[in-house]
Amino acid sequence: METSEILKRVRKIEIKARGLSSNVFAGQYHSAFKGRGMAFSEVREYLYGDDVRDIDWNVTARFHRPYVKVFEEERELTVMLMIDVSGSLDFGTRRQMKREMVTEIAATIAFSAIQNNDKIGVVFFSDRIEKYIPPKKGRKHILYIIREMLDFHPESRRTDIRQALEFLTSVSKRRCTAFVLSDFYDRQDFLQPLQIASRKHDIVALQVYDVLQRELPDVGLIRVVDAETGHEQYIDTGSRQLRSAHSQYWKTRQQQLHETMTRSSVDMVSIATNEDYVKALLMLFKRRS
Repeated sequence: METSEILKRVRKIEIKARGLSSNVFAGQYHSAFKGRGMAFSEVREYLYGDDVRDIDWNVTARFHRPYVKVFEEERELTVMLMIDVSGSLDFGTRRQMKREMVTEIAATIAFSAIQNNDKIGVVFFSDRIEKYIPPKKGRKHILYIIREMLDFHPESRRTDIRQALEFLTSVSKRRCTAFVLSDFYDRQDFLQPLQIASRKHDIVALQVYDVLQRELPDVGLIRVVDAETGHEQYIDTGSRQLRSAHSQYWKTRQQQLHETMTRSSVDMVSIATNEDYVKALLMLFKRRS
């Protein structure tokens, strides 16, 4: 992609994402994603009803009357965008490709985060860590991230979510909020590293999928290619049995994925490429508020 074309797309995404984060998501992001905890702010005189455990005995002894410590929420967060760049994201039969939707969602989250003075970092992953962008603040940093998302060329087309989660656990020493944006098209089990990561960090799973993955249309004989392995085959979508098996496979995979998230205490939302991701994100934010 030419530089001028990338800049046009970056600008288009920035306008949409900033508009959403300023207007639609105003307040929702803040209440959905809390700070790291409570930080000491100041001391004041004890008032009736204050918790005696908050008494600052050193100050109390100095002024001969009780004083308590006042705490406030540490609002600043570190947000990590865990972005799947494997081959299966280069697919879309309706409004847009899965990769395009992932980019827009990631940009919207990023602009929502900087409005709350949060740091943003990114991990691009396939079956390896393709690129790591350390957390920083500011519009310039986010525009760099968006450019990378639009024009990134991964070395591998396969997926290994386990390795991405293990990398997050090792590289992020302090607690962060991590959004995993993927279609979760992974043949390997990643329950254990997800449970380990979710004990240390606040993990949110955002699944982007195409409706064709859920249900095959009756359009006769078609050629299908596995985007990650390159395997090709012809299937007869006119077969009711094949369509039924395809639909059942999707339901089974989704059930297993939801069980993995539930067992790891991870919030998850699934968004089809022909759906409104704004509505899905708002529902997620409200659920967490």
